Amino acid sequence: MTTVKNIYDYINTIAPFNTQEEWDNSGFLVGEYRKEVKKAVVSLDATKETVAYAKSVGADLIISHHPLIFKGAKNVFKGSSLYELIHNDIALISSHTPYDKADGGINDNLAQILGLQNIRRHDNGYLVFGELKDSMSIDDFALFVAQTLDSHGLRYTDCDKTISTVCVGGGACAEFIADAMECSDCFVTGDLKYHEMLDAQQDGFAVVSAGHFETENIPFLMIKERLEKIFTDVEFFISPVKNPVLEI
Repeated sequence: MTTVKNIYDYINTIAPFNTQEEWDNSGFLVGEYRKEVKKAVVSLDATKETVAYAKSVGADLIISHHPLIFKGAKNVFKGSSLYELIHNDIALISSHTPYDKADGGINDNLAQILGLQNIRRHDNGYLVFGELKDSMSIDDFALFVAQTLDSHGLRYTDCDKTISTVCVGGGACAEFIADAMECSDCFVTGDLKYHEMLDAQQDGFAVVSAGHFETENIPFLMIKERLEKIFTDVEFFISPVKNPVLEI
């Protein structure tokens, strides 16, 4: 029999919860440690739609990347994700910053999806970088990223640099642009502001802002395969929820 605690303990071995940032709230967030898990849903976020899906398939647990609770809930109303989790006896485990920088975590997986070779990790623990099989222009590389990640509304800097070495940081990694510039020709991340991209362009550096959801969703969902190998008595599902932030 697999319990919530068994799955929590396994995730703790591959992405230790004690490595999370001070502002993060990764870990076991809702439910009962001893609860048996026969079905579990893997999702980037524990949205109301994800919780409704978990309820529809009879799931006992949701495993999410982004924590549902960050700074403490001030109220819990019917219809909210937190209420519905509790009301339907669905547990929640979230692995955010620990899984960002874990071996085989978000950024390793993002690098793999983009086909990078000779993958290495930056000293800051988060960024991962490697080489493209074939060098290309920034225009061609940006198109490749958009198609590979199904990224709509992708933004990138105009530069003449040929892209050979790429650094990736899924989600919000703008604070690491300087680190990325040290080890690559181009930085692929999720959320960049105009002035952050402008500064990079003025320095002759290529950056690609491919979307928070797009740079983390598939890389996080890849944890399902690892879980299935360990917990063979649990049926794991992928939440069918798409990016709720739309682009025209």
